[in-house]
Amino acid sequence: MNAQPTRPLPQQTLALLIIGAGFSGLATGIRCRQEGIGPFAIVEKGDGIGGTWHENTYPGAACDIPSHLYSLSYVPKHDWSRLYPQQAEIAAYLRETARDHGLLPHLHLGTAVTGAAWDEAQSLWRVETSRGPVRARAIVSGMGGLHHPALPDIPGRESFSGTAFHSATWDHACDLGGKRIGVIGTGASAIQFVPEIAKEAAHLTLFQRTPAWIMPKHDRAIGARAKAAYRFVPFARRLFRERLFWIHELRALMGFTKVSKLTGQAEAMARRHLARAVPDKALREKLTPRYRLGCKRVLISDDFYPAMMRPNVSLETGRIARITPEGVVMQDGGAHALDVIVYATGFDLTGSFRTLDIVGRGGLTLAQAWRDGMGAFQGITVAGFPNLFLMMGPNTGLGHNSMILMIEAQVEHALSCLKALARQGRTAIEVRPEAQARFLADVQGRLSDSIWQAGGCTSWYQNEQGRNTAIWPGSVLAYRRGARRARLSDYRVS
Repeated sequence: MNAQPTRPLPQQTLALLIIGAGFSGLATGIRCRQEGIGPFAIVEKGDGIGGTWHENTYPGAACDIPSHLYSLSYVPKHDWSRLYPQQAEIAAYLRETARDHGLLPHLHLGTAVTGAAWDEAQSLWRVETSRGPVRARAIVSGMGGLHHPALPDIPGRESFSGTAFHSATWDHACDLGGKRIGVIGTGASAIQFVPEIAKEAAHLTLFQRTPAWIMPKHDRAIGARAKAAYRFVPFARRLFRERLFWIHELRALMGFTKVSKLTGQAEAMARRHLARAVPDKALREKLTPRYRLGCKRVLISDDFYPAMMRPNVSLETGRIARITPEGVVMQDGGAHALDVIVYATGFDLTGSFRTLDIVGRGGLTLAQAWRDGMGAFQGITVAGFPNLFLMMGPNTGLGHNSMILMIEAQVEHALSCLKALARQGRTAIEVRPEAQARFLADVQGRLSDSIWQAGGCTSWYQNEQGRNTAIWPGSVLAYRRGARRARLSDYRVS
């Protein structure tokens, strides 16, 4: 089902080069075919289709958005097996999507983009890949930010004599049965795989820097009757998806983006969830956050807290001093002998762009444009970089709803720009600096008193200067209203 990585790269100038074969890349490819935009190609650095859902295969990997909402609106799937989709099912859905919508002939696997430069004289991008050069009038980047693992800067990390790996690059050859396992980090990945690997470990030590707010998940299998209804009565499936959308969207519309009475009510619900699962008062105290709910990513799980109650699991909240060949040494002198260390320490959000040499108009690099922090108009276009469109770009992340909804709006924005060029017989479109500055000032103004900035925490949403460059501060409805169609008054067409 996957495309052949050895297929020759296109020699002609493409109308569009799509980077990445995850949700963004496939959605763009489908819409290009529907709108007659081409020729186009999709290049993917990995050996399979699916992006983060192809690469992240750790035990228990799943999505925290319901299946029927975490899928493309124009590629419905009636037979999701569970309310919340697991990694393998999402990856299969994306492979089937590429096949069923005729994208395989456009796909080039094992092809990493290493750089791109705007050729002003020819009005095209000259792109360097691991398999040779490509020319394209425009680029859609669907690289995303969740595939460059971030490893902690702990002294002695390289000295460990056992097996060590990041959760995003899971070592399936490592037999965890009967092993002493140390897990560093307690984020979204850890709460999914810790309950799975704790079942086979001799002992698991979880090293926690900051506890997370965790809400009940209430996952369940979707029954045969419901699947049949979604298959034979498409309106029922659409109605279910719409219901899921509004359940999630109301969180933003009701004010969960700010510290409010609703914040306290949600915190009380999370504390009750913790108290029911963890009767041990001392352990419960360690697992209780000291910041407001929503400041960091809110997690959902029904099995993480019970896993922490297992007799072969312990929680360590002290600071790690160093890693030795034998294990982990704490600042208080305590030592933990380990056979395996798993890093659940998240991702480098800017990794995709820092590793690329992207050069726009007048020799301006993207690194220079973003020296004070990432920023893009509607999270999609950057002044000085004509015909370049970012999917899941700066300040378009969500804390309350499905990212697929944002991606679909971004794809439409990019295509509306390309169609405007075709209508006018022009070759380059670039966001006006004043439009970008106005948009970013508005976003940062709304973020200044948001839960993510005023909730008493630091998170991966923020850069080193404390500026939130990841999260969209409003509702999906508001974003789609502003971003779904490009206003040419915001752009310079040449």
